[in-house]
Amino acid sequence: MNLLKSTGTFGFYTIISRLLGYFRDILIAIFLGTGLLADAFFVAFRIPNTFRRLFSEGTFNAAFVPSYASEMVKGKKQSNNFANDIFNLLFLSLLLITLIVQLFMPAFVALIAPGFVGDIDKMEIAITLTRITFPFLLFICLASFFAAILNSHNKFAATSGAPIILNIILVFVLLFSNYLGDNLVYYLSYGVSLAGLLQLLFLYKFVTKYYSLNIKIKIKITEKVRIFFRKLLPSIFSSGVTQINILVGTIIASFQASAVSYLYYADRIYQINLAIAGIAIGVVVLPQLSKHVQSKKKDKIILIQNKALELSLFLSLPASIALIIGSEQIISALFGYGSFDETAVLNSSLALYYFALGLPAFALIKVFSSFFFANHNTKTPFYISLISVLLNILISVYYFNKIGFIIIPIATTISSWFNGMLLFIFLKNKNLFSFNKIFLIKFVKIIIASILMGFIFQLLLNFFQYELAFGQKVKSFYLVLSALLGLASYLLICYFIKAFKISDIQLKY
Repeated sequence: MNLLKSTGTFGFYTIISRLLGYFRDILIAIFLGTGLLADAFFVAFRIPNTFRRLFSEGTFNAAFVPSYASEMVKGKKQSNNFANDIFNLLFLSLLLITLIVQLFMPAFVALIAPGFVGDIDKMEIAITLTRITFPFLLFICLASFFAAILNSHNKFAATSGAPIILNIILVFVLLFSNYLGDNLVYYLSYGVSLAGLLQLLFLYKFVTKYYSLNIKIKIKITEKVRIFFRKLLPSIFSSGVTQINILVGTIIASFQASAVSYLYYADRIYQINLAIAGIAIGVVVLPQLSKHVQSKKKDKIILIQNKALELSLFLSLPASIALIIGSEQIISALFGYGSFDETAVLNSSLALYYFALGLPAFALIKVFSSFFFANHNTKTPFYISLISVLLNILISVYYFNKIGFIIIPIATTISSWFNGMLLFIFLKNKNLFSFNKIFLIKFVKIIIASILMGFIFQLLLNFFQYELAFGQKVKSFYLVLSALLGLASYLLICYFIKAFKISDIQLKY
């Protein structure tokens, strides 16, 4: 396997999906803004979307791939039987959860958005919309099961391309916004569930080459299945801790008008880099790393771990600096149109600024967690993530009344750095990770290149200051131009100081 090429494949389709997602969110910002309907829709969308991220962005992989890889060594029949046992139990569990939540949806929405309880109109809309979107949970979790099997066979294109379906459907709905009026949020919600079903069917088409589905009502719970599900919950919690922190933030933000929307738009910006710098690398690394751990190839393990960490920092550090420097211009250029006014730009950009400070930590959590998962260890990152989430809640709740919603991205960033550092310390203490000779040199070079890129990006924003002003209609063009020039400068600097080598692309892992 080639780490860079596989990550590139995953990243390519992910970028397409995220760009379509940006276009979708620009249209949502124009037609919904940050008002009552927007807040209600984002709460309804946050739940299935959080589970999509928890399951499809490497978290289900964390528990499934190492176990499935162990069965693959024994033969196709054993691996297929194991996978079917997991699928049948997963399907019935998810179906039961979906039915229970549908029955008790008012209580469920009150739990995830307690700030809505005093607003009858907002509460009723949120309940209806969440009922419509919630089946997405069932579809996307089963789709993630198929994706995990494909990833185990080092097939990443279909799994990373599947989320494009969601954005295509929602963009299609938004193109008819002028005709739908206030009913737009209902059509968007139906689009979410439809997209989940289509993603499930799309991935099933590809997975049939490696897996034969056999649905049974009678559940067979073997010892291997018990071990898997004992690992699943800790892996979901630990690998998806960033998403859990953001979900916690959404719950707390529901007590402040429009805060849910501000956080949503800010969250959307940094997710594209996190998808590649953390999620893609973690997903791509895990199958091969699990195999090397199984065969005890220590040199290969160290090589993959260091290259994964290096690549994660190579992608996340410059992005973090760029988002910190240009947070206001970025939010304004992408969303500052129609109903999305200057106040919304200011508040969303402030949230983005603090999220950006934590971006490298968000990525490192994904990468470090995959090192534990490859060794069949989900408990350590689980306990660390639990402490991190409690720290996040403590900071958010304590300061929310004093400084408002902005404490949420601050608390998320603080708790994520805490999480990342603890993961690193435990990895070292358990002898599950060690630096090779070249990593520290590369790390220093990446920092130098990122700082220099930051200066260049700041100069570009100053140069296009007038063109990027809030009232300008083509400001997005100048933002994209500045971003591309900044990226080009970063890559050139990296090439000349040898922070990145062309030969790395050909290196096998």
